[in-house]
Amino acid sequence: MSSERKRVMTGRVYKDKMNKSVIVEVRRRVTDRRYKKIVTRRSRFMAHDEENECKVGDIVEIKESRPLSRDKRWVVMRILSKSVEV
Repeated sequence: MSSERKRVMTGRVYKDKMNKSVIVEVRRRVTDRRYKKIVTRRSRFMAHDEENECKVGDIVEIKESRPLSRDKRWVVMRILSKSVEV
């Protein structure tokens, strides 16, 4: 039994229109190599949400997994905070 390490990221749910799938936007701050200024980079990952409980604006933790479809390689582990509904 190998104990391989899966990547875990925290991000905000960007889109939740699909069935059992959400798109999570992960933002990170990096220093520009040339100008030494801090810039924000973003990446969007499609993640599997089995219970359809994530809504737009929720902060979630996603974990890398085996390929579940053509684009899905991440699974929602847990919801860290729910979005405030207006």
